[in-house]
Amino acid sequence: MNLEKMMDLPGALAAFTYSDKGELQSHLLREGSGLTAQVLDLLARSCVANMAIAGMEARGWEALTGHNGFDPLKGFSVVGLEWSVVVDGNRGVIVKNRDADYEATFKALQAA
Repeated sequence: MNLEKMMDLPGALAAFTYSDKGELQSHLLREGSGLTAQVLDLLARSCVANMAIAGMEARGWEALTGHNGFDPLKGFSVVGLEWSVVVDGNRGVIVKNRDADYEATFKALQAA
């Protein structure tokens, strides 16, 4: 899914891609969003760190409980007060909470 299509998702304020190391590779920002490339760079690094931690927790949960299906992780969301981020693979969308359709956003990112 390209950035322009990601920006068409409900409530999209920004769309971005990043490397496996968390380096911001590309991005689009909705005018007036108040977001910057610097914010996205920090967010991209946070996404890599969160995936690593969540992956460790998923493996540990499976090992501890014997229940499967938590690992491998593909994506996640972090919900904030006004906006949230939805991530799948090495791409993410920041969405305005009141306008977001989280399920549609996850499905669109997964289909890419």
